[in-house]
Amino acid sequence: MAKRFKAAVIGGSGYGGGELIRRLLLHPHVELVRVASVDFIGEPLSAAHPHLEGLTDLKFEGITPAEAAAGMDVVLLGLPHKVSATKMPELIASGARVVDLSGDFRLRDAALYKRYYHADHPCADRLTDGSFVYGLPELHREKIKTAKYVASPGCFATTIELALLPLAKAGLLSGAVEVVGITGSSGSGVVPSAGTHHPVRAVNLRTYKPLDHQHIPEITQTLHDAGAKDVEIRFVPVSAPLSRGIFATCFAHVPDSASADRIKALYKDAYAKEPFVRVPEKRQPEVAAVSGTNFAEIGVQIGSDEAEAGKRVVACFAVTDNLIKGGAGQAIQSMNIMLGVDEKTSLEDPGGWP
Repeated sequence: MAKRFKAAVIGGSGYGGGELIRRLLLHPHVELVRVASVDFIGEPLSAAHPHLEGLTDLKFEGITPAEAAAGMDVVLLGLPHKVSATKMPELIASGARVVDLSGDFRLRDAALYKRYYHADHPCADRLTDGSFVYGLPELHREKIKTAKYVASPGCFATTIELALLPLAKAGLLSGAVEVVGITGSSGSGVVPSAGTHHPVRAVNLRTYKPLDHQHIPEITQTLHDAGAKDVEIRFVPVSAPLSRGIFATCFAHVPDSASADRIKALYKDAYAKEPFVRVPEKRQPEVAAVSGTNFAEIGVQIGSDEAEAGKRVVACFAVTDNLIKGGAGQAIQSMNIMLGVDEKTSLEDPGGWP
């Protein structure tokens, strides 16, 4: 039986591209037609992704964005930041729907883009004209349904936003929010670097870009959209000896008129009907429970704020797999919503344990 939709992946040789390909090969309604890359041209997909050996006859193609998009219902981009934006005019002209995994179209402020990505945006008008919908289904599902172009969120951003969204939606989130996010090495991409070299990474914890990570304005923008007021995200990312996974701890300060029971109920209610967000009742979130899956886990602990009268502190914990819910899986989830198929399609596997 023929599949209903046709898809192409551009930038398919990286870790995110491999996860896009894997999920599309499993998809009952979407046929993966072609994979474009500047690496491994003419070679089978298993040259970059050994776990796909024997699953497809597709090969990496050195083709233009227009050639990749020709006849496609949707194109998914696994390109680096600052590269994706240069390809977008050609893709928009193709008429295909686009889901972009880079950070190039997440922000609505070109000045912030230049500040955090260290480059002028090549098509800044697309940041402000409403072309791109921010692809966080838990906040923008209805907008994604009718979107032509989706900017899929970053891995840290997804995790931290899910931790804080219930407070933002309830109007309880304002002022400084302190965040520490611990991440695995695959978030740095397939090309080795000093920060991902195994002999150092495997025995180490270290921070990078403290208080200056490029996901900070993305998180701030999203929380404001959800109902937060004057939020300042103070974020310290930490490299950890993991291949996959993010663990974020967020400290928010809310009015003590919001009882502990109310706050816990906010989290339970916010995610009760979300297919990929779990709020465990008998334990706190842990990376191994979501590794290899599109699920996120959220936990919350409420205490008093000894430093500020009239406030209580809320410690929010969130975990994701940075390559799936924090990357390719969430992009597939948005793609499903755009195409009008069950958003859980090809994403429901629970992963393994431990």
